Amino acid sequence: MDLRKIKKLIDLLEESNLAELEIKEGEEIVRLSRYPKNMAPAYAAAPAANPAPVTHTIAPQAEPAQASESSSAPPAADIKDLPPGTTVRSPMVGTFYASANPDSPPFVTVGQKIKAGDTLGIIEAMKMFNQIDSEVSGTVLAVLVESGHPVEFDEPLFVIG
Repeated sequence: MDLRKIKKLIDLLEESNLAELEIKEGEEIVRLSRYPKNMAPAYAAAPAANPAPVTHTIAPQAEPAQASESSSAPPAADIKDLPPGTTVRSPMVGTFYASANPDSPPFVTVGQKIKAGDTLGIIEAMKMFNQIDSEVSGTVLAVLVESGHPVEFDEPLFVIG
């Protein structure tokens, strides 16, 4: 495969929200990944044949509510039960992971200060691992899902204040 084609693929990966990209041309295979070697998920599987682009959606909180004093994640967070702040929602259906691999600490914890662009978690969908990045800076007020649990499209994952 031509070096110019590989550079174009790198540009394509950087411009998209994809975590990984694999192209087969005849017997040649090129696989590109956004994960640095020390952050690549240990539980990664083979990439999907036709991955779809992923967008990160952050919706502002509709109504202020009392912050929950429970440290465990609620099973299905109702929008009325969320603390005031920016709600980070799942951009896809998949399995949520709070860390890069099972032995690593979570990307974020309640009370942690974060910057826009920080990784909040990973969602595995169709054997592709997609990073969920924060689009706002602030403090993590709530983590609403547990690692290894399935999530639905538009399900609240985090609250950032």
